[in-house]
Amino acid sequence: MPAAEGRVAAPAASAANTAAASPRYANVISVQPVKRKVDHKREECRDERVVHKARPKDDHQIAGTVIGAIAGGVIGNQVGGGRGRDIATVAGAVGGGYAGKKIQQGQQNRNTYTTTERRCRTVNEPTEEVVAYDVVYEYLGATQKVRLDHDPGDRVQLPVRGIE
Repeated sequence: MPAAEGRVAAPAASAANTAAASPRYANVISVQPVKRKVDHKREECRDERVVHKARPKDDHQIAGTVIGAIAGGVIGNQVGGGRGRDIATVAGAVGGGYAGKKIQQGQQNRNTYTTTERRCRTVNEPTEEVVAYDVVYEYLGATQKVRLDHDPGDRVQLPVRGIE
């Protein structure tokens, strides 16, 4: 490019034109924006419902196991007689203890509460931005090209030169 960035270089002008202190203009033939890709980051947030399991007071389900064992032992004691009754009582206590533990565990797993939590993430939005304009113009029958920091419109002002 014959001109410095952001300036328009004019071809050598006649002495009559150089003497004039008024600005000179050239007709613009075309303007082409020069673009670059830019990534704009932004934070995107939303409220989300989160279900939490309540912390049990009895982590090992001891209460359910004991209550189940007692109930199973009582029921087992109702079966048979003599040595069979003893075996039924022990079997009822073991089975009842296991059942009681599982019942309490199921109830504890259903004991939940819900909170609303703000969840955020960074989102990348690629865009294009104009950084300059490549301008083709005609002056005194010659076609010139210059890069400007603005769109000049239909005509571009040429730099004013002093008397040489």
